[in-house]
Amino acid sequence: MLTEGLKHWQDSWRWAVLLPALLLALPVLMVFASLFSPQWELWAHLRATVLADYVINSLVLAFGVGLGALLLGTGSAWLVANYQFAGRRVLEWLLLLPLAMPAYIIAYTYTGMLDFAGPVQSALREQFDWRFGDYWFPEIRSLGGAIIMLSLVLYPYVYMLARTAFREQSASLLEASRTLGLTPRQHFWQVALPLARPAILIGTALAMMEAFADYGTVQYFGVNTFTTGIFRTWFGMGNQLAAAQLAAMLSSFVLLLLILERWSRRKIRYFHQGQKHSSVARRQLSRPRQCIVLALCLLPATLGFGLPAWQLLSWALQSWHTTLDQQFARLVWNSFSLAAMAAVLSVLLALLFAYAKRLRRDPWVRLPVQFAALGYAIPGTVIAIGVMLPLAWFDRHVDLLAEQWFGVRTGLLLSGTIFALLLAYSVRFLAVSLHSVEAGLERIKPSMDNAARSLGLSPFQVLKKVHVPLLRGSVLTALLLVFVDVLKELPATLILRPFNFNTLAVRTYELASDERLADAALPALAIVLVSLLPVMLLARAGEQPAKGAS
Repeated sequence: MLTEGLKHWQDSWRWAVLLPALLLALPVLMVFASLFSPQWELWAHLRATVLADYVINSLVLAFGVGLGALLLGTGSAWLVANYQFAGRRVLEWLLLLPLAMPAYIIAYTYTGMLDFAGPVQSALREQFDWRFGDYWFPEIRSLGGAIIMLSLVLYPYVYMLARTAFREQSASLLEASRTLGLTPRQHFWQVALPLARPAILIGTALAMMEAFADYGTVQYFGVNTFTTGIFRTWFGMGNQLAAAQLAAMLSSFVLLLLILERWSRRKIRYFHQGQKHSSVARRQLSRPRQCIVLALCLLPATLGFGLPAWQLLSWALQSWHTTLDQQFARLVWNSFSLAAMAAVLSVLLALLFAYAKRLRRDPWVRLPVQFAALGYAIPGTVIAIGVMLPLAWFDRHVDLLAEQWFGVRTGLLLSGTIFALLLAYSVRFLAVSLHSVEAGLERIKPSMDNAARSLGLSPFQVLKKVHVPLLRGSVLTALLLVFVDVLKELPATLILRPFNFNTLAVRTYELASDERLADAALPALAIVLVSLLPVMLLARAGEQPAKGAS
């Protein structure tokens, strides 16, 4: 009886996973299905005008950001992990702070500081008595400017993984290098860096995927990429199908990047030597070299967080009396309530999928869950297009049937509603919550499941009474990460939000697009302050291995 009952529940869990997984996979499938109905005339027009710009600029942006994040992240990780200098412990978490600064917000702040009317150029003109045209100044609103802005906020992806990889390398490797006569510089290039290569490549790939997905920065800087082209095709030309096909092309670049990243690591396997593993002792630097290393590590943290946060605070203090009003309170409520609903829904789905994989270890559960979690690699613009297409189809057909049968018009039932936003957020951020929940479940011994079932509990009761209490930390972490990701999300919210429904991210974008940078500071600062919470969580998590290594 117990075996039959368990089999029944396992089958129920299989179906409970398959249906929501198909719903979450539907937006991505719809985007790629649009390729079967090509718009030949429009594609000829795009090819003759802007398609080359979309492809070239998107690739240059992604690879430029990847290179920038690689250099900043790997360099700072090596210095922090291998050298002892004043302020090192503080710098370990300071270097994570740019993660709290969305790319579009840092773009607005640096534009305000470096534009012709900004404080930097104004001070130069006043100091040297220059006039317009008397001097050259780099143009911030350019492809190069976008690469720098995105690199400054995305390098922590590489830094976090590279720091861990360098920290976990055995001291015996350094001793072997010295025995072979290698200098510290040769040890870095020939031993330490190749060993850390898998982690560095993963971080670089993440930074490049975020660069492909960016909309706020490139739109504000006037750079033609796939994301700006999708918006222009959808809203400017009114062609949803062509926008979906552009989205499919963008997704193909991202998926190709994932394949290349995994292919590059296909034969790389490194293992520690059992219990004899000991971390490398940090080298003590002389006073002048400590100052140099401290300055090098402070530079990305200052440029990626310190200066933009200071400028936002300065603007907010100037404009708070006009922007801190009832409308701002409504923005906070809209943003926080939407992020909270999306976080709860995403974590519930993660619990369902992760526990089903634990119960039913077969491809019918594993593959749908893996495909549903693919959304994190897909840009928010693409997911929004994929959500809008089936919902608009559903609304049109329901409206047509209601008019034919009952003589009434139903209008939009799902398109442009909170449901559409929550669906898009669930597709986009499921992987974030799923990773946290699965990591927590792996720490729970299967014997606890067997003991609970032997007491007559059903699998659902085991999840509710045994696993969920033990997963409290993992669930809270997943809730916080998804909450902040939704709070910062811009392109999907712009496309799918209900009429006259604004969030902090959308309002910041609107005000900055109108060049009201000082007025945009308060909502932008609110996003940054809330985004500091998961960064602090990451910093605390990183301190645990550090204590064991020091």
